[in-house]
Amino acid sequence: MRVRRETKYQRRRAIVGGVAVLALAGTLTACLTGGADDPDAPAQEAADTAPADTAPEPTVSLGEDLVDATSDDGDQETTDAAEESAPVAGPPPIPSDTSFMERIDYITGTDEDPITPKSVVASGAGLVVANNMMYSHSSTFYDAESREVAATLSDEIVPEDFGVEDHPGTAKGSPVEAAWTDDGKFAYVSQYTMYGDSFGVEGFDDCTPDSGVGPSLLYRFNAELMEWDQVIKVGAVPKYVDITPDQKTILVSNWCDSTISVVDRESAEEIKTIPIAAAPRGIEVLPDNRTAYVAAMYADKLFKVDLETGESEVMMETGRKPRHLNLSPDGKFLFMAVSGADTIYKIDTETEEIVDQVVSGREPRSMIMSSDGTALYVVNYYEPSVAKISTDDMEVLQKEPTDANPIGITYEPITHTVWVACYGGSIYVFDDTLAEDPQA
Repeated sequence: MRVRRETKYQRRRAIVGGVAVLALAGTLTACLTGGADDPDAPAQEAADTAPADTAPEPTVSLGEDLVDATSDDGDQETTDAAEESAPVAGPPPIPSDTSFMERIDYITGTDEDPITPKSVVASGAGLVVANNMMYSHSSTFYDAESREVAATLSDEIVPEDFGVEDHPGTAKGSPVEAAWTDDGKFAYVSQYTMYGDSFGVEGFDDCTPDSGVGPSLLYRFNAELMEWDQVIKVGAVPKYVDITPDQKTILVSNWCDSTISVVDRESAEEIKTIPIAAAPRGIEVLPDNRTAYVAAMYADKLFKVDLETGESEVMMETGRKPRHLNLSPDGKFLFMAVSGADTIYKIDTETEEIVDQVVSGREPRSMIMSSDGTALYVVNYYEPSVAKISTDDMEVLQKEPTDANPIGITYEPITHTVWVACYGGSIYVFDDTLAEDPQA
């Protein structure tokens, strides 16, 4: 299904035409450098009908060929081979609100390593992680360019090996979401709940602060070692994870505690918790590194948080189930997916008022923005589909069907591809650099 107004279509064609003229003039190179209220339960039907994997065994190189050479004057320089092979993130070849998406891959797991992805998140440095919850007890890491499996990590750890006291023996987690550092060297992965005798009551989606659910952990993935290298204590049923722009602080929404954890990256410790309301989830932080927005999904509220004072206040009442947040690159606009209203809202962060909105599809869940900030991609859980929206005028530019229960989405800025995670066991990959509609 494709939805487009004639004015946007004409504007898109005009821009594409201008690019073509530049190319003919030889200057293109110079110019372009669960259930209705159970968000974490996959549909059983989708899981039962997930297609078998046909992908080849991984043969991914993780940069062993990147060799430094020293010039005569002592400066470090990279070999030609390294320069050619090193992935580089950047803006798309044409604005994302003028390009077209085309499906180029369909990824599933294997019998040995199944995937049930709740989220999919690009590092910006050549890796993409899919977090498979307690249904597969793993996180799968893909090479962004070959789209082959680079590593699959079990969520089973020995907490005491990471300095976590009072939790002897082994324990299993359940990977939910991830946040990568800007350099792509580390990913912090939330564990919905920990399975082990010392962790107390296991997490569940209808929990409250009085349910007795035990605290959980945040795992850190090291992209150089390709393994977990750090574990941090956080609250009960941690879900969304975000890192402040200055890269000093990690924020984690604790679903059962109705709080967010504020974690100092240097010490790898939770330094404070900030009260929110029922079922906090999506988080975004302004460029000031101090002001955060948090969606309280079951309270139907959007909160504004002062990270320095630890104070939070209701910024606005929302429709039913506000879930995910995205911030424009300049911090001027906040985009909020309200699942129960099927609507994406555009909010001016200065006036704190809604300035535009659009119905994206049935039950929008997660969102991601293109690297140039011109397009927003949204997965519609009950439709099921992925929608592409112009951040300028909030027009739905394109829709593509997916498997049942699309739940996670990411934009990979090296290949300019959009990855969509479907809970039943698949990942769609769309190229979003086409100047012409492939179905026209």
